[in-house]
Amino acid sequence: MTRKPGKINRCDDLEKICQRVKEKSVSYDKYNFTDRYNDFLKAFFDLCQEFDSLEEFYRICVAVPLEMTGLECALYLYDETNDALQLVCDTVRGVLDIPEPAPLPVSILQTAYESNTSYIVPIYSKSTVESQTEDSASGDRFSFEDVYGKNKIFGMFEVQGVEQLSQSDKFFFQKYCNRIGYNLHNRLIANQNIAHLKFINNLVMDIEHNIIVPNMYFKHIFNQLKKKILELNELKAQFRHLPWPENYVNEYKQCLSRCDGIYMEMLTYHQELVKHHANTSLFLESLFRREHFKKGHLVLRTRRCFVEKEVILPQLEHYASRLRIANVIVERPRNMLEEEFQILVDVGLLSQVYANLFSNAAKYAGEVIDHHGNPRKALAYGRELIENYPEEDKQGIKFNVFTTGVHIDEEEALKLFEEGVRGKGSEKHPGTGHGLAFIKHVIELHGGKIGYEATQEGNNFYFILPIPPSAKLPGSEESKS
Repeated sequence: MTRKPGKINRCDDLEKICQRVKEKSVSYDKYNFTDRYNDFLKAFFDLCQEFDSLEEFYRICVAVPLEMTGLECALYLYDETNDALQLVCDTVRGVLDIPEPAPLPVSILQTAYESNTSYIVPIYSKSTVESQTEDSASGDRFSFEDVYGKNKIFGMFEVQGVEQLSQSDKFFFQKYCNRIGYNLHNRLIANQNIAHLKFINNLVMDIEHNIIVPNMYFKHIFNQLKKKILELNELKAQFRHLPWPENYVNEYKQCLSRCDGIYMEMLTYHQELVKHHANTSLFLESLFRREHFKKGHLVLRTRRCFVEKEVILPQLEHYASRLRIANVIVERPRNMLEEEFQILVDVGLLSQVYANLFSNAAKYAGEVIDHHGNPRKALAYGRELIENYPEEDKQGIKFNVFTTGVHIDEEEALKLFEEGVRGKGSEKHPGTGHGLAFIKHVIELHGGKIGYEATQEGNNFYFILPIPPSAKLPGSEESKS
């Protein structure tokens, strides 16, 4: 296949890779490996794809040079636990059941070197820059930081029969050890990821067993607490009907007044505990579902719900004290509850969407002068129907959360939905830049989209969700009935 003439404008990322292909092509011309050595590398790469375990990989490392060149080899890896270089595999015994300390003169050095009978080459991790190692045959040395920092050495590779090796043979084995290092790096990372996933799956089971299930017991305790609070109220009522000694009337009245106060305080605390427990339980259930960890991503559990009644109002109540402390007034829509209809959503995850938006409102809402000339620092929410969403002849519902304040730059606002990005002036407030990225992910899982728009007196963050065909829309005959 011939290349078409003319310059093609490619994206920067692709051009970067194309440039590396050119550089590799030049390098391969310079290497000028024999057909035998090219077959050597092909066999190594093919076998690395064929066998998965580390032990088989160790065997491949020594078996390929043995079969292709007839040279005995040994693989030594650095053991961080024992701070020692250890023999893990050779062409005589294969993989050792228990690694042995490397015999002298084998030791970790930054560059390849010769012993009396062997040629010994360092094995670098994948982070090693290729151009740095290509000049090692000329005697250029790496710094100590390169060896144990950015360009970590995994171990050493020994090729016996140094007297049989030419300079080009030695150069080839340096390149071969680079390939060992890159493959070993990938395999160690893969094994580490597998270990992490096993740990996470076990952790999820522990969370379910030791946190989520016991958390349900709190509801029973709260019910018992409420019974005791009501018993106190009944006891107080009975006490009122008993005859009071004339000499202690004031004391009795003070006692009853104190009981009234304690009763009301306990009832308030009980209500707060129940609400906080319900919110925490909802978030625990929605974040620590076993399906999330089995699939490797958030998995929706949808049901039909009234969004304001079941999602927005509970979260507003949860954030009421923070909004009050920040002097943010909550402006509710007049008709949302009366005209609300059920849609299909994951209540737990959508609740966290609103939790993030209300938390941001408490932190970032600013005071403005409204169109009547009065100061206004407010949070408002609402919804509106959107025609032809997500496609022609269908409807979506747009949920808005508005806060007063200075407008956000439009380009900056779009970036706020990216992971780890925070807006200008957010440094004085705690945060990680994860909240809006989480919102974007959850809404897109629902088949919706998110957005930002500047309005007359502030900023509106919104999301649009598709309306299921069976929803009872306001104004329809079904909804009126």
